[in-house]
Amino acid sequence: MARITVIMGIYNCADTLVEALESLETQTYKNFKVILCDDGSKDATLKIAKEWADTRPNYTVIQNEHNMGLNVTLNHCLKYVDTEFVARMDGDDRSLSHRFEQEVKFLDEHPEYAIVSGPMHYFDEQGVFMKSKGRGAVTKQDFIAGTPFCHAPCMVRSEVYKAVKGYSVDKRLLRMEDYHLWFKMYAAGYRGYMLEEPIYEMRDDRNAIARRNWMTRKNEAYVRYIGYKMLDLPWWAYIYCLRPLVLAVMPACLYNYLHKKK
Repeated sequence: MARITVIMGIYNCADTLVEALESLETQTYKNFKVILCDDGSKDATLKIAKEWADTRPNYTVIQNEHNMGLNVTLNHCLKYVDTEFVARMDGDDRSLSHRFEQEVKFLDEHPEYAIVSGPMHYFDEQGVFMKSKGRGAVTKQDFIAGTPFCHAPCMVRSEVYKAVKGYSVDKRLLRMEDYHLWFKMYAAGYRGYMLEEPIYEMRDDRNAIARRNWMTRKNEAYVRYIGYKMLDLPWWAYIYCLRPLVLAVMPACLYNYLHKKK
């Protein structure tokens, strides 16, 4: 019987979707099912997803009427969850084979935690170009520097998603849905943990700053402001609300240099 439901919002990822799904099939922990929600793709994503699910009974494909964004898409997936745990996955990434086994083991052994995630390898057609780091137990203070969890490789107890009513839908949260979700969960008293070893590979652009336009940076500043209030963080934390706005006007070469130094 499945203990994990993997929720995947898929959009125009026809070239990478099979590779992502194959990484799920290599998992050493097999008690999972997958909900794929197509968010109005213009390419063959939906066709590929349906063909994959036709021969695998633990996969279900649903779709939005039109493109509605990641938060709405993931909430659509959450309506179909009836398992103990919810795991995230994106249609252009890869889960390392031990991911589910490690996350389930951790949550089984540590009932005091509601969220577990882990570091990621960032890769492109040339290979891995950056690695994130684990931090162990995540405290409220960790939210000051930025989002404390990697979203795509996370696993969360399903009742926690229900308790906070899933992802908030607001245009001011665009590309910041996960950061806001963690704020909500911590404000509700739940806690999480970042594993030390990488469990996920994210396909990304070495020049990813190009995707972080002024609107995205402004949204981050907004989420920081309301999130710091939700967690009752100290007054000086609000200075960090300016950080994304400073980054928005920083030259790309300087941003990439500082990002690699992390």
